[in-house]
Amino acid sequence: MSSSPDNAALERFQRLRELPMRPVGASTGMRPKDIAASVRALGAQREMLDLLIRRDLKAKYKDSTLGFFWSLARPLIQLAIYFVVVGQFIGAAKGIDDFAVYIFSGLVAVGLFTEIVVGGTGSILANAGLVKKVYLPREVFPLASVGSALFNFLVQLVVLIGATLLVGKPPLHIEILYVFPAVAVLLVYGTALGLLFSAVNVYLRDVQYLVEVGTLLLFWASPVVYSWQMVSDILGPSFLLEVYTNNPLTLAVIGFQEAFWVAGADAVQPDELLLRLAIALVIGLVLLFTSHRVFLRLQGNFAQEI
Repeated sequence: MSSSPDNAALERFQRLRELPMRPVGASTGMRPKDIAASVRALGAQREMLDLLIRRDLKAKYKDSTLGFFWSLARPLIQLAIYFVVVGQFIGAAKGIDDFAVYIFSGLVAVGLFTEIVVGGTGSILANAGLVKKVYLPREVFPLASVGSALFNFLVQLVVLIGATLLVGKPPLHIEILYVFPAVAVLLVYGTALGLLFSAVNVYLRDVQYLVEVGTLLLFWASPVVYSWQMVSDILGPSFLLEVYTNNPLTLAVIGFQEAFWVAGADAVQPDELLLRLAIALVIGLVLLFTSHRVFLRLQGNFAQEI
């Protein structure tokens, strides 16, 4: 009778020995099957990604009386400051019709990009407990930041459309289609940089502070509180103007202005904007692919470094 448990244990060990070994972790190879495997592993975590997005949104406004209203507070305060200080005191609004709609179009675009990059950069460290205890594709943490940023973006977009209705110039024109490539550029570049910086930030914690400074510089390097024509008049036809114009964030901001700023139908904008956006999108997809592979290379030691 005493040998029966021993025999059962031996049989169980034998069955375990015969099971095929399955690697844990995403493949870091560059072969098509390796890339497909990493994408499938990420796709299998759709429910977890949804839970993380919901958790981030709820945690952000936990115990808040006004709740999701605060997703509007920062851009609205920025709008008020820039409209009064830059538009009225400095006089930028004199050369830009419907300055409030113009500036809010840029704020919505830059806000989406900034929230994705900044939120993604700190996402791995913010979820250190899960990273150390549970295995799942680590990309879900930066992607959760993308999801929560998209929610806030949609709320702000509703306000922007409301502003166009308030001034009596709703974006009922063909240029509204510019919003789609513009959003695509923001999402691709924001996700690429969020993935890359989130991985590097685990090893070098100063990255999150550099990202905050960098996004601030990018804001002022984009035609949000001033027009592209002002930059063109200062730089003239030159290599510097092309570099400035082909900055993906600049192109996305101009795309938003073309889509929602009806009063600027006659404003001077860069030529071939749609082509420029398409080229930026293709380059961004390459950057996204590269950032993802770098992320997979670095994620192996996340638990130890945290």
